[in-house]
Amino acid sequence: MNNKMKALVLTEYKKLEYLDYPIPVIGADEVLIKVKACGICGSDVHGYDGSTGRRIPPVIMGHEASGEIVEVGTGVNGWEIGERVTFDSTIYCGKCDYCRRGLVNLCDNRRVLGVSCKEYRQHGAFAEFVAVPQQILYRLPDKVSFEQAALVEPLSIAFHAKNLTPILLNDSAVVVGSGMIGLLIIQTLKISGVGKIIALDVKPRRLELAKKCGADYCLKSDDLSVTKEISSLTHSKGADIAFDVVGTEQSLATAIASLRKGGNLTLIGNITPEVSLPLQCVVTRQISLRGSCASNGEYGACLDFIAQGSIDVDMIMDAVVPLKDGAQWFDKLYDNKEDLLKILLEP
Repeated sequence: MNNKMKALVLTEYKKLEYLDYPIPVIGADEVLIKVKACGICGSDVHGYDGSTGRRIPPVIMGHEASGEIVEVGTGVNGWEIGERVTFDSTIYCGKCDYCRRGLVNLCDNRRVLGVSCKEYRQHGAFAEFVAVPQQILYRLPDKVSFEQAALVEPLSIAFHAKNLTPILLNDSAVVVGSGMIGLLIIQTLKISGVGKIIALDVKPRRLELAKKCGADYCLKSDDLSVTKEISSLTHSKGADIAFDVVGTEQSLATAIASLRKGGNLTLIGNITPEVSLPLQCVVTRQISLRGSCASNGEYGACLDFIAQGSIDVDMIMDAVVPLKDGAQWFDKLYDNKEDLLKILLEP
């Protein structure tokens, strides 16, 4: 095998170059994967200009991916060349206290593929090949394509948030933000016995997609009367559960205001690192708030749900384009002039 591959490299902030790059050398417990598809995540776009401090150049970004095993390390067991796989975005140590508790997403030594920060640089999958440890691999069901498998990572985030949330049969739910994760959360709620789903967003196209995903009501989140509408739709009580998939001061306030007394709010989005909290409302209405970070073992179930047709990830794919054209699609996503949800890059 030639020791060079093509990769889309962030060489400096807001500059991606399609370059020859060394093929990763795998460790004993790693496999080398020929990448077949890799999605551009919102975190990649936010890191593109350096604002997050999580994509310090030079780095190969990309963590929503799938491919085929082409080489296995000497210590790898149970995996063979030629197998179709996807993999977790989180590399966990398996040894720290959190890993031993089964909370691998909170691993003290957690590394994320395609992330370059002060603590580490872990090249990702915007390349022809990527190396990953065997413990984060998942086999693809026959009915799941490489493109669909590249969307298992965001789907796992949706399922993780849903699984953390106390949900009773026929509960009412508000989803603030109907972007990619929001649309996937709506689908997970629909197959989990939630009775009434109310989707919020500012963009009409996303509300249309929310309806197709199973939302019963779709409301403009920038409408001043939106919380009154939610109250009316929930018999003047408020929703039982809510998800803030945006992460701004306004989205948080809307999510809290949409809940009934004793309601549960799960926080996923964090566009704004810090927000003010309507503390008195939370305390006097006994609202429970919980954060949801990444995922924790939901990949296998997500793959099965896609294979069974219970979850539709195809509807959020806007385009599948060559990796060499990745820079121009990053610019489109960064400019945000088009309402794009998910772009997949193929080496």
